[in-house]
Amino acid sequence: MTPVSRDPLLDAAAALADVSAADALGGWSPPGIPVSTGAIILDDAGDLLILKPTYKTGWTIPGGIMEADGESPWDACRREVLEETALVVETGRLVCVDTRPGTATRTLGLRLLFHCGVLTQQQKGSIRVQREEVSQFRFVPAEDAFALLRGPIRRRVRAGLAGSGCRYLENGRPVSGVR
Repeated sequence: MTPVSRDPLLDAAAALADVSAADALGGWSPPGIPVSTGAIILDDAGDLLILKPTYKTGWTIPGGIMEADGESPWDACRREVLEETALVVETGRLVCVDTRPGTATRTLGLRLLFHCGVLTQQQKGSIRVQREEVSQFRFVPAEDAFALLRGPIRRRVRAGLAGSGCRYLENGRPVSGVR
């Protein structure tokens, strides 16, 4: 029996050749790239929600790694915001696609950033952080947040707040030739 991959074209090629999907393309198989998502969430004063994680230094924004069970990036963003803050995110706009460079010990990763809008006072008051992962949260002006966020996150958030379209970055930086 021919193994089934997640790519219908690979499956079709494999079925015709009665081999595995990877063998159908000379041993090539699609890369397994980790994907994480983040959420820009503002209050009515325009201040950014940032979180202090318990498992690493510095501050971050709500978000995390996409599950390997078929979860979409948008679903991962919504799940992570809910888990970390108890906020239910209903709308968002993709504002940034960033790549984290690969190294000898780490594979290249994709980072997607969604702008999830402005909270009402009631929503802001309903935030309950997941104490195992988040020790505290605060809303701060963007410029103050940039001083607290780690480099690549700071650059993504800055790009995400800067315009109405979606930006492409590599390690949080604009890429020559990509608009």
